[in-house]
Amino acid sequence: MIIWLASYPKSGNTFMRSLLSSYYFSKDGKFEFDLLREIQQFPLTEIFQKIGVDIKDKYSVSKNYIRAQEEINKSKNVIFLKTHSSFCKLYNKYNFSDLKNSLGVIYIVRDPRNVVTSFATHNSKSIENTANLLIDDLAVGNENNEVEVYMGSWNFNFNSWKVFKSSDKYFLVKYEDLIKDTRKVFIETLKFINHLSFKKTAINEEKIDRVIETTNFSRMKKMEIEKGFNEAKIDEITGKKINFFNLGPKNNWKNQLKIEIQNKLEDKFRKEMLELGYI
Repeated sequence: MIIWLASYPKSGNTFMRSLLSSYYFSKDGKFEFDLLREIQQFPLTEIFQKIGVDIKDKYSVSKNYIRAQEEINKSKNVIFLKTHSSFCKLYNKYNFSDLKNSLGVIYIVRDPRNVVTSFATHNSKSIENTANLLIDDLAVGNENNEVEVYMGSWNFNFNSWKVFKSSDKYFLVKYEDLIKDTRKVFIETLKFINHLSFKKTAINEEKIDRVIETTNFSRMKKMEIEKGFNEAKIDEITGKKINFFNLGPKNNWKNQLKIEIQNKLEDKFRKEMLELGYI
């Protein structure tokens, strides 16, 4: 069954994937980029191809989201899947997922004022254009994927996944908390996963220490420089790869945002930002 790692882009999803893949898919907890293959991004191209869906036909893909997830769940194992999609009806017809195919969701959220600067760098776009994307309820993306993803606006994406709350299958992780106290938040995440999978697996404290040690931002940034990172995007103008690991925890919107963009985001997202303690 699927446990979703959901977030708006550039909100800490890759960091969470790194922690989880190191803990669950390595013997010693040492992180390497190859481990991220164990937590794929949905929509997953090969699954749609396997069930005979033309991935170039976005309507056909949307229509078969549930069918693709049923195919994935045939394994009967707990499967982590990353997504930047909202939990919604695509084209007002087709559900992104359902409770039958989903064990639950770990939703990672980040202050949108820092998301906008990080996302702008990631896409090699202006902060102004990226801010307009964040407030667009109809925003789509593809994030190194051939299949279109309906992200929606930052707040629509955040609110849409709360559907899992009523069934106690929702765990919220604030990126800022994850950075500030990685160990505490990660242990809480592991306990939530045990809760979803109905297991009382002991937490391996020594492995957690190794995971945290090898997933720190400085090491991952160095690894990208030395080995490259296949999730980094290509600058459309220069043709060069844009560093995926750029500023990380040092990204501070106060040093980059014009006051009018700050006001635009705070006005649009005031309710959610108050809820999350960002303002």
